[in-house]
Amino acid sequence: MRAARAGDLQLNRELLAVTALESLSRTAVQTTQVLVLRAIGLGDFLTGVPAYRGLRRAFPEASITLAAPAVLAPLASLTGAIDRVLPVAGLGGLPPLSAPPDLAVNLHGAGPESIADLLATGARRLISHRHPQYPQISGPDWCEEMHEVERWTSLLAAAEIPADPGELHLVKPPQAPAVLNAVIVHPGASAEARRWPVDRFGAVAGALAATGHSVVLTGSAAERSRCFAVARCAGLDQDSVLAGDLDLAGLAALMADARLLISGDTGIAHLATAYATPSILLFGPTSPLRWGPPAGGPSTVIWRGATGNPHGRWVDPALLEIVSDEVLDAAEARLGDPNLGQLSRTQSE
Repeated sequence: MRAARAGDLQLNRELLAVTALESLSRTAVQTTQVLVLRAIGLGDFLTGVPAYRGLRRAFPEASITLAAPAVLAPLASLTGAIDRVLPVAGLGGLPPLSAPPDLAVNLHGAGPESIADLLATGARRLISHRHPQYPQISGPDWCEEMHEVERWTSLLAAAEIPADPGELHLVKPPQAPAVLNAVIVHPGASAEARRWPVDRFGAVAGALAATGHSVVLTGSAAERSRCFAVARCAGLDQDSVLAGDLDLAGLAALMADARLLISGDTGIAHLATAYATPSILLFGPTSPLRWGPPAGGPSTVIWRGATGNPHGRWVDPALLEIVSDEVLDAAEARLGDPNLGQLSRTQSE
């Protein structure tokens, strides 16, 4: 159904494909409504922040709407670039708009489904990567081996919209953190392939708590049982489990005040980057060259150099090569706590 709908719109004379010869500066085109599609998750949203800011600078008077899951709305307001979130659950879910946007921007993917969704809005102009099903739309070729932040800033650059890939920060939310100066341990991930074992997270969390750090376990409501399992391994009480208790504004407030994050390759790692919070990030099947934090920041990435299926049903073998003592040594370096190293060596003897 989408293909037929998009095919009809190919003949829409009001559609202006973006080419290298066209500039979308506000001096050349009157743009008052911008629609951005990025209907994915937390990490995806956060890697798009530099692109959102580039659009805001290019169109300072426009109303910028982000089509994304409703749960991301509390963070959208912290970018300083997005005026409202249009709730969508994924591709094919864009609701009817009151009027076609002046500009639609595909920050979702390579197409064709995301392109079809934006064409269906009747947008006058579209920024997207090129796709063979839509030869009338020019744009850069999709490059799989590219960092996710650079992918979207490069897309805008091809449309003559500057965007700084280093602008990953968020405004600190006004609410107080649930726990002050926390050490956040986040044991979950969307796929089993990227979930470091519960007992190893437990060993790390227990050592951190034993040396006086305020350890909390975060995750979604669906990850509460996993967090409770980590708490039992660590000897922590149930109050340390915040999984399912915080919305994203609450999680942002916790992160902005935290001393350290320990997690796998998942969305919360990008939230640590947004607040320059020190982090220990465990990468397995996905390369940090594509999804990792920027170089020079307060992050320690542990990765064995191998890649695999990030959506696999079993923990990636490279992730299993990472041991608890290695993570505790990295935490010692980030926290400046020599007691952690002593404790990890004692536990190993």
